[in-house]
Amino acid sequence: MLKPQWLRVKAPQKERIGRVSNLLRGLNLNTVCEEASCPNIGECFSGGTATFLIMGPGCTRACPYCDIDFDKSVRALDPTEPVRLGEAVSLMKLSHVVITSVNRDDLKDGGASQFVECISEIRKRSPMTTIELLVPDFCGNWDALNTVMEACPNVLNHNIETVPRLYQRVRPQGKYKRSLALLKCVHDNWPKAYIKSGLMVGLGEIDSEVLEVMSDLRKNQVDIITIGQYLSPGPKHLKVESFVSPEQFKHYQLVGEKEMGFLQVISSPLTRSSYHAGEVKRLMEIYPR
Repeated sequence: MLKPQWLRVKAPQKERIGRVSNLLRGLNLNTVCEEASCPNIGECFSGGTATFLIMGPGCTRACPYCDIDFDKSVRALDPTEPVRLGEAVSLMKLSHVVITSVNRDDLKDGGASQFVECISEIRKRSPMTTIELLVPDFCGNWDALNTVMEACPNVLNHNIETVPRLYQRVRPQGKYKRSLALLKCVHDNWPKAYIKSGLMVGLGEIDSEVLEVMSDLRKNQVDIITIGQYLSPGPKHLKVESFVSPEQFKHYQLVGEKEMGFLQVISSPLTRSSYHAGEVKRLMEIYPR
């Protein structure tokens, strides 16, 4: 399916991207920007920002929409990774950092302890940096979630990804209600955290289903949502069923902010989970907790 004009991305500035990429390679760190073939890598790397991918690069789930490699082998966590990540945040002088991970269903705590160590190392070196975590569902292990939240991340993000009807095909190892329960659990037990989620469109859903998911997220106390166009990474992945127009994305934003009461809806064809994530600092000033 031919991409429409609004999905064309401006060529990145190679020199500035190279500086960030070289720094990350030197510290042996992965980014979701590269591993998941994000279309915004030029904009983000040129601006000196990145979303760090820990415990990877291989993932224990094989979601058919994702470009991250599947790896079901048991791998020990690298105890030096949090130190290297903290150093990168300091060197890049980040005011806001996003940390995500591959799914580590092979670990008893799903990798929760590694998230905590990363938060600790960042705060040692960059105490003014706000921290956003984009976490997996921990297979419903709320003790693991508790471990993460006790480290007090400023933002907790967990993506709902798609509408319930498509879960079997798009996210076969995930559960829609489990993801909603995780988000509500964060709100109920850690009310100072800002809660975020996101979904992809263009996978065969209809407009009313997207609005229903948005409503479910708001009912479960999500503050911020991201909505973006699904782009297939390759022929072995799910195909794009439709390209959603910029006008429809704008409609989602207006409904979400004006009618449903989200603090922010970031909705556009190229939006991804961490797109413009630094704007959350502005929300924290407007809506302090």
